[in-house]
Amino acid sequence: MLSVQDIDKSFGGIKAVNGCSINVEEGTIAGVIGPNGAGKTTLFNVISGFEKPDNGSIIFKGENIQNLTSFSISRKGLIRTFQITKALTRLTVEENMMLAPQFQHGEMIWNVWLRHIEVKRQEKENRDKAISLLEFFGLLPLKDEYAGALSGGQKKLLEMARVLMADPEMLLLDEPFSGVNPTLAKKLLIHIRELRDNNGMTFLIIEHDMPMIMQLSDFIYVLSKGKVIASGTPEEVRSDKRVLDAYLGGV
Repeated sequence: MLSVQDIDKSFGGIKAVNGCSINVEEGTIAGVIGPNGAGKTTLFNVISGFEKPDNGSIIFKGENIQNLTSFSISRKGLIRTFQITKALTRLTVEENMMLAPQFQHGEMIWNVWLRHIEVKRQEKENRDKAISLLEFFGLLPLKDEYAGALSGGQKKLLEMARVLMADPEMLLLDEPFSGVNPTLAKKLLIHIRELRDNNGMTFLIIEHDMPMIMQLSDFIYVLSKGKVIASGTPEEVRSDKRVLDAYLGGV
């Protein structure tokens, strides 16, 4: 589903991503791990269109997307979350959800008068979907709370629920378990698996929680200094000396 080949990205004299290549098969969960400063988030920024690569290619569902804007990439079904959640704190949980669907008829002012029946029908469908997702993530009792009042873990769940309102085919998750208490983290892990197993969704996940990413991923890429230094199944990566060296400063 996603093929990233020979990506370079520099900032001044610093090469954050250096000839990085990864491939993610449809319906799988791939993990990206590595020490701080390895280039993981920069790689996500390049894939999702928030940064433009200096070299290389990014192919999503057979289409070259490296020159597209971030919102164009999102509309094609490749959507990301962020390490720091982006909830709109002065809107309620339900209002955050209702902002997320793409191609809403009501966003065009003339449709409010010319297609008001269609606008109302779509809004009801979106609200029903929002309620269903909030229930799926255990957030329904909080739907009328301001997003700013949620805990860090609840904001992570809200962000995941909100991106699903946009009907993604593939999700890039940047440290989804960071700052989440163990109970909510376990719930989030279960939800990711269910989305893969029941909905065929594809995931690429950056994560520092090694036990969590090892039990969640089908395949793992290890970055160090902007390069992929190892890849394979969790079992293969766990026993690779290059991975240990990277985390202990040997690479």
